[in-house]
Amino acid sequence: MSRYPHIPPRVVILSFEGPDRYSMVGGLGVRVSELGIALDEQGILTDLIFVGDPNLDAVEARGTALTLRRWCQWISAHHPLGVYDGEWGKMQDYRNSVPAFVLDEILRPAAARGSRVLVMAEDWQVVPAVLTLDRIAREAGLREALTLVWNANNTFGFNTINFHTLAQGATITCVSRYMKFELAQRDAQALVIPNGIPERVFAEASVAGAAYLRRMLGNRHLLLKVGRFDPDKRWLQAIDAVADLRAQSVPVQLVVRGGKEPYAGEVFARAHERGLVIDDVHLEAPSAESLTGVLANSRADVVNIRSFLPDELLYTLYAAADAVLANSGKEPFGLVGLEVMASGGVAVCGSTGEDYARAFDNAIVCDSADPAELASYLERMWSDPGLRERMIESARATARQFTWPSVLDILDAKLAFVTPGA
Repeated sequence: MSRYPHIPPRVVILSFEGPDRYSMVGGLGVRVSELGIALDEQGILTDLIFVGDPNLDAVEARGTALTLRRWCQWISAHHPLGVYDGEWGKMQDYRNSVPAFVLDEILRPAAARGSRVLVMAEDWQVVPAVLTLDRIAREAGLREALTLVWNANNTFGFNTINFHTLAQGATITCVSRYMKFELAQRDAQALVIPNGIPERVFAEASVAGAAYLRRMLGNRHLLLKVGRFDPDKRWLQAIDAVADLRAQSVPVQLVVRGGKEPYAGEVFARAHERGLVIDDVHLEAPSAESLTGVLANSRADVVNIRSFLPDELLYTLYAAADAVLANSGKEPFGLVGLEVMASGGVAVCGSTGEDYARAFDNAIVCDSADPAELASYLERMWSDPGLRERMIESARATARQFTWPSVLDILDAKLAFVTPGA
């Protein structure tokens, strides 16, 4: 018997973001990509329909059971800046074409075999497609063969959604209790199904690389912050905390890897205002060795990495840093925090959607945007030699509860509730 008896043998994921560099913007792209891989590893036929790179194949087989379907390519060819470039036109094309494809090519054949299809839709851009699919499946007399779920990853676009209408057409889910609360403010009930992390994260961080990096830095405290340049990420708290610690002669260095968002200008202006020295770094061949060389030779307070970091190097950095500042003021889930935990690092989280974070047990948790709070907690960790190691041990145990196989267990249980007897 399957470990997941209530997950149908055919799953469709609807999303704007996906695994292509063109389509990968943040946590949503990671989520749907890894969810597809997790379902594939269980032998569940899965179609990921996303706004893909216009220069890649429209249909691509991955693994043994996963099919990538790149949609809106004819529009994306005129919008080279990424998945959200030309967003409204893509939404219209997605709504007009994806539901009919799912109905005719996936749902009809499955229903003819007496089988169900699970469609999992992600975020606000695909809501029109969800409502259209619900309608045409009803008109075709096939709605009973379809389990339709819409998932909220953040509050973006909530103002465009009629949640009463959406709830009539689909089961609403979300990634955390924080998002459940946000939906409740709009009179929408939701089931919580958390994000997951792949099991490979536990093995991809290089223990030797992390130890080498820490050794080469000597007594310097290394902090790391990775994410979009956005006020919600509390970049200014991180900058001001580093400046305050430097003013107290604490040997601390902040490594940052942000995006191309204009808010970066405000972040680095604050760093200059606080007297921090910034090094802009581009790694031609990113590796633990090349990055170690750069950091060991830099005396800057802030090292701004402007090149892509592969996952293995990023996870190694998570393990090497004294702490990774995932200190968002508004975080729907907090995927980075879990990746840090799995990599053997210490995550500094906010206190919104990070349901998994427990202060000074498996993470450092900041309840405010006050830089003094962040600096105080870091100094507490540095003054207690065993605290960091205790948090790391607890954190890795926590992260194992959020691997994708464990999350699929939760999904299976929720599906048993929403499709009783199916």
